[in-house]
Amino acid sequence: MDRATFACSTAFYRDHNSSSQGAFCLPGGHVDFIDKVDSFTYSDFFRDYLIPNHPCIFSAKFTEEWGSRRNWVTWDGKPDFDYLLQKFGEAVVPVANCDVKEYNSNPKEHLPFKEYIKYWKEYIKNGYRSPRGCLYLKDWHLSRAFPEQDVYTTPVYFSSDWLNEYWDSIAVDDYRFVYMGPKGSWTPFHADVFRSYSWSANICGKKKWLLYPAGQEEYLKDHHGNLPFDVTAPALQDKSVYPRYNQSQPPVEIVQEAGEIVFIPSGWHHQVYNLEDTISVNHNWVNGCNVAIMWCFLQDELAAVQREINEWKDPMDDWHLQCQLIMKSCTGIDYKEFYNFLKIIAENRISVLEKGLDDEASAKNTPKAAISTLGMLHAVFDLKRTVKVLTSLSANEDFKKLDLTSLSPPPEALLHHLKAAIDTALL
Repeated sequence: MDRATFACSTAFYRDHNSSSQGAFCLPGGHVDFIDKVDSFTYSDFFRDYLIPNHPCIFSAKFTEEWGSRRNWVTWDGKPDFDYLLQKFGEAVVPVANCDVKEYNSNPKEHLPFKEYIKYWKEYIKNGYRSPRGCLYLKDWHLSRAFPEQDVYTTPVYFSSDWLNEYWDSIAVDDYRFVYMGPKGSWTPFHADVFRSYSWSANICGKKKWLLYPAGQEEYLKDHHGNLPFDVTAPALQDKSVYPRYNQSQPPVEIVQEAGEIVFIPSGWHHQVYNLEDTISVNHNWVNGCNVAIMWCFLQDELAAVQREINEWKDPMDDWHLQCQLIMKSCTGIDYKEFYNFLKIIAENRISVLEKGLDDEASAKNTPKAAISTLGMLHAVFDLKRTVKVLTSLSANEDFKKLDLTSLSPPPEALLHHLKAAIDTALL
C-alpha cells in the first residue's frame, strides 16, 4: 500500500477491534469465511479484502432478509418456478448454451422467460439432458427491468460502486445481473469486465468456483498467448500447446452454499459451476481501491489493438482514433469515456464535500447518499485515487493524441478542482 493510501485508510478506518476470521487467502489455500453480521464492519472489509485484493465468503446470515430468498425458493431449497413465472413470465432473457464453444465463450440467444422455465423443468425431468443442450440464463438485468420488485439490497461492503454509479448517471447500462441455471451449467474461464471486483450471492443452490490470483493466468496461456476455454481440460497438460502450465499454482477452490456471498478480487480469473439448480445475483464494480487496475487493463487493451492493426498506421490518417473505436467495441469503453467516468465519480464526491447532502438526495437511493453513508474521509480517499489515475491518463501519449476539445472541463481544470477539494476537506 502506498503511503498516501495508508495515511488515508488508517485515518478513516480506526476500528481495529473487530477483525475477520482466519488468515489471508493463499493460492490453493484458505479463504476467509465471514460469519457474523454484527461484528464485521465496512472498515474490516476495506482493510482486509478490498485493499489487499483477497477473496472471502459471507455467510447466509448476510442475505436472509432479502425478498428473493424468501419468495423465489421452495420449502426444500429449490427454485420456485411458479412464483418466478408469476412475476417475470413475460420478460425476455439472455440464455447461453453451455454445451457449445464459440470464440472462447458460449453462444447466446434471447428467449421468453416462460419458455426458459419450461425448458428447465423438462431438463430436470429428463435427468438433466436435452437435445437443446444445457441452457444457462446469464447476465439478466432484472433490477433494471423490474425496479419495483423486492429482490435484494446491496450490502454496505459493496456500496462504493463506481461502475453502476456512472452507468446509472448516463442511463445506458448497468452491471447488476441475475443468473439462473440447472445443475451442470457453468461459465468458462474468464476475468470480469474491466478487471472489476465482483460479488455473487446464491439465492438458492450451490456453486463451485475455481479462482486464480491475478498474474497466474499468464502460466495458463497457450503458445499463441490465448487463455484456455476450460481450465480443467486435459489439453492443458500438453506442454507443446501450454508450455508454462506446470508453473501455475493450483486454483483456489470455493464451494458456495445457498445464501452465501462470494467476493471475487479484481483481476482474478475464474471458472464457475452450478452443482445444483441455482439462482444467483451478481454485481461487477470498481472503486478507489482498484480503479488503477482498470486503467492498466485499458492501456493493455489499447496496446493489443495497436499491435493488431500496426501495419495500417502509416496509410491511415486517423489510426489513433480507429484504435480507440476498436477498443471500445471490444471492451465497452475508450479513453475519452474513461475520462468522463472519472469526472462523474469525482464531481459527485466534490459535491458532497462542498455542499453536504441535501434532503432530496438523502431520501433516495442515490450515489450521493451512498457517498455520505461511507463518510467524508472515504470521499477524500476516492478523490486521491482519482487524482492519481487522472494524472496518468492526462500524461498518456495516446490520450493526448485525441481531440480533447469536447471534454468539459478540460483535464487540467478537473485535476485542479480535485486537488483543491481534497486540500479543503483535510483542513
